[in-house]
Amino acid sequence: MAFDGITVAAVTRELKDTLTGARITKIAQPETDELLLTLKTPDGACRLYISASASLPLIYLTDENKPGPLTAPNFCMLLRKHIGNGRITGVSQPGLERIIHLEIEHLDELGDLCRKKLIIEIMGKHSNIIFCDDKDRIIDSIKHVSAQMSSVREVLPGRKYFIPDTMAKLDPLTVTGAEFIQALREKPVPLGKAVYTSFTGISPVAAEEICTLAGMESGMTARELPEDMLSHLFRQFSYYMEQVKLGRFRPTIYYVKNEPKEFCAVPFSHFDQDTQAKEYGSMSQVLKTYYATRNTLTRIRQKSTDLRHVVQTSLERNRKKYDLQSRQLKDTRDRDRYKVYGELINIYGYSLPAGSKELTALNYYTDKEITIPLDPTMTPQENSQKYFAKYNKQKRTFEALSKLIQETADEIRYLESISNALDIAMSEADLVQIKEELIQSGYIRRKSTRKKVKITSRPMHYISSDGYHMYVGKNNLQNDELTFSFASGNDWWFHAKGAPGSHVIVKTGGNELPDRTFEEAGRLAAFYSRNRGSDKVEIDYVEKKHVKKPNGAKPGFVVYYTNYSLVIDSDISGIENVQD
Repeated sequence: MAFDGITVAAVTRELKDTLTGARITKIAQPETDELLLTLKTPDGACRLYISASASLPLIYLTDENKPGPLTAPNFCMLLRKHIGNGRITGVSQPGLERIIHLEIEHLDELGDLCRKKLIIEIMGKHSNIIFCDDKDRIIDSIKHVSAQMSSVREVLPGRKYFIPDTMAKLDPLTVTGAEFIQALREKPVPLGKAVYTSFTGISPVAAEEICTLAGMESGMTARELPEDMLSHLFRQFSYYMEQVKLGRFRPTIYYVKNEPKEFCAVPFSHFDQDTQAKEYGSMSQVLKTYYATRNTLTRIRQKSTDLRHVVQTSLERNRKKYDLQSRQLKDTRDRDRYKVYGELINIYGYSLPAGSKELTALNYYTDKEITIPLDPTMTPQENSQKYFAKYNKQKRTFEALSKLIQETADEIRYLESISNALDIAMSEADLVQIKEELIQSGYIRRKSTRKKVKITSRPMHYISSDGYHMYVGKNNLQNDELTFSFASGNDWWFHAKGAPGSHVIVKTGGNELPDRTFEEAGRLAAFYSRNRGSDKVEIDYVEKKHVKKPNGAKPGFVVYYTNYSLVIDSDISGIENVQD
């Protein structure tokens, strides 16, 4: 989701309500492109986090502190000198630009009242934090932009601050119907793109929502539409913008399979049914939650790259081996035919003339005549021995391959279970345990060190709607621990049928489980399996006392011979997750 002008409007409204009149008590610069302001408001202390990072510009209120460097950077020292102990008198947003102005009053060295502006520009790679005087003259900025870097605007001390109009976009908060229609007709592009490229602060996803509200396909062009339809689109556009003008914000994150995909300040209605919406109390909560979760997932995926490479390489090798063994096994399927040939030659071969090339005889297994090819340079007895030798060789090959192919299939299943564990890993501690499992299984060589690996990852903990505790293993080691150390005999065990996935244990406390708890446990087993996202996942469930682990089996492998089954979806959005 782009940090668009509507999101900035919601943040601006929140900052205006919270920070107007607040006093700045501390200014820190944790990173080269970040500021952390500690403020004292009538409701208590809070912090304002501001980032001008090119990859992730942000601004939101937070309770968390972030340590700064021992020696404060020059920009931080300048702010401390001018606005340390200053008071925020206003928070504003010019139009629907991705810009926030913090107006600050402070006393100078002579005790005179002065006014300054801290301007935060949330504009992707062009993001900046600019400090200006009351006449919009730049005092300094967290990033200096010279004429060599930009031909549009210099951001340097002493220069006049202004907002560059490089895109010639209209203000969506003040545009008239005639201007709206004309702007769209001038652009021979899809309707959705025409909306977000014509008006300031509108993101592609917001443009899609406006088209959906108007009942129009965003792929058609404005030139294809009659005047009355464009007028209808403008009315929907105006209704949408009216919510922004009036501050009717409902900060929301949209989740797909428990992973945040989009966020917004004004709710969307055009997402499909697989998307779950969760509203939050403030835009700051949304931004903090969304980006913290996305950053965590990104970081975990990056850190798991080496482990994934090990698993994927071993999987590919074993799959190729399985295909080769399957082809070789297929070649032995006619082995019994050579045994019959040998037997029939022994029975009927005595009457064959020397140099015969074939033998036609009655096959007493099928009561049908068959013709057996013979080597004319060999005696009947030698031909018989040749076929028996061929039969015995293929029989030995079949027996050996049958065992090997089962071992390879088990290896593939095991590696797929580790791959699934990597998919559901949510922390570095989870990766540490998966790596330890790979070391124990011989896929990774342990580095020579005396330091013992500390395992802190724990199974996931949920509570059913009926109050029963449900536990989900994140990897094979946790699956074994849950099933054979943690669970009692009458607890219930769940697992996706025929697919790599987590063991789910429901603690019964000696009670009979309600149907709803069975269904919720089944959903957990479906979600934390390779079949997550499917509408119909078959789940096996059985009392834990019926689950056994074969001798020498790999971690996570179990057997059971009597079980129940259910078919359920993998939606766990309504199940309470307990953070132990």
